[in-house]
Amino acid sequence: MDSGTVRGKPPNLDLDLLRRVSPNRVEAVTSSTSTAYAVSPDSGRYWTAEGAWQVAEGIHRIPLPLPMDGLKAINVYVIEAEHGLTLIDGGWAIAESRTLLEKCLAQIGFKVTDITHFLVTHVHRDHYTQAAVLGKEVGAHVSLGIGDQPSLDLMVCAEFIEENPTLGVLRSSGAIDLAEQWAAMHEGAHPDLDLWRYPDTWLDGDHQVEVGTRTIDAVHTPGHTQGHFVFAELATGILFAGDHVLPTITPSIGFEPVPVDQPLGDFMASLTKVRGLPDLRLLPAHGPVARSSHARVDQLLAFHEERLQLCVDALVAGPATAYDVAGTLPWTRHAHAFSTLDIFNSALASMETKAHLELLVARGQATRWVTDAGVVFTLTD
Repeated sequence: MDSGTVRGKPPNLDLDLLRRVSPNRVEAVTSSTSTAYAVSPDSGRYWTAEGAWQVAEGIHRIPLPLPMDGLKAINVYVIEAEHGLTLIDGGWAIAESRTLLEKCLAQIGFKVTDITHFLVTHVHRDHYTQAAVLGKEVGAHVSLGIGDQPSLDLMVCAEFIEENPTLGVLRSSGAIDLAEQWAAMHEGAHPDLDLWRYPDTWLDGDHQVEVGTRTIDAVHTPGHTQGHFVFAELATGILFAGDHVLPTITPSIGFEPVPVDQPLGDFMASLTKVRGLPDLRLLPAHGPVARSSHARVDQLLAFHEERLQLCVDALVAGPATAYDVAGTLPWTRHAHAFSTLDIFNSALASMETKAHLELLVARGQATRWVTDAGVVFTLTD
């Protein structure tokens, strides 16, 4: 991270990485039902339906609204314990979300002041900000993966950062025009530091968390973000999966405020790690409750292997940038052409493709070379 006493407008380092359905949250890898119309078995209704839906004894799912996000809602899970409530994720810190959380907690006999702990799967706005705000307000303890600390550091240091790091990733992907458009689109935006305070505890490595009489395994699953955690209660056979394992879509890869070398490699390794757990009922952050974590992990791994092969096929024509390769690939469950995507989604698609190409290089299936301007070209033998 470049730092210093640089003057001028800070970059937009807002961690709302998914304001709308993006090609990096590709719908329906194997399902014919779109996410918006998926029915959750705990409610018997669309998964976004308002309510506190019981998913297990002492555990309820509360979908909270996500304005400006094509996914419409995030599932926050409420775990009852002897000395208060523990919430898996907190939601997006907006008035509509706060009001609905209070209403749904009241349906099961609780209020926000009964919350004692937030276990947050990762740092994205729709998961973290309401936990940060409510945690400070009601004195609830907030825990977050330490791998997401660099992202929060970047937020705190925003006024000293010369350039949004995303621009460098786009340029190295060959998306030069997109980088300029991205910079213009976010010019003058300032992160609201009231929403981005540091957690009370950093989760570091795999370990167990006691929630009343329950024992929950906190499992580090980097990929979507470097600090992502899932939480498994093996005794009841459930997995609070955050964005790591989603039932009808796949999370964005390769788009973090602080870029990493192998985001897709990290993600697929984390999927394999979760596959090594018992087959658990899937409680995702977005979408309906699903029966088998193993089945979904297998689908996601197969999906990315298929995308990797498509990238190899694209490189047969000769050396190409990630932007070039992205232009040959289909995007979303409707197989949209890259040329039809808007600036936001074109940028995400380019960075996602870059992550796939970097994994091909790491596997020895391709090589890379970098121009004097920092643009990365990938080629096969």
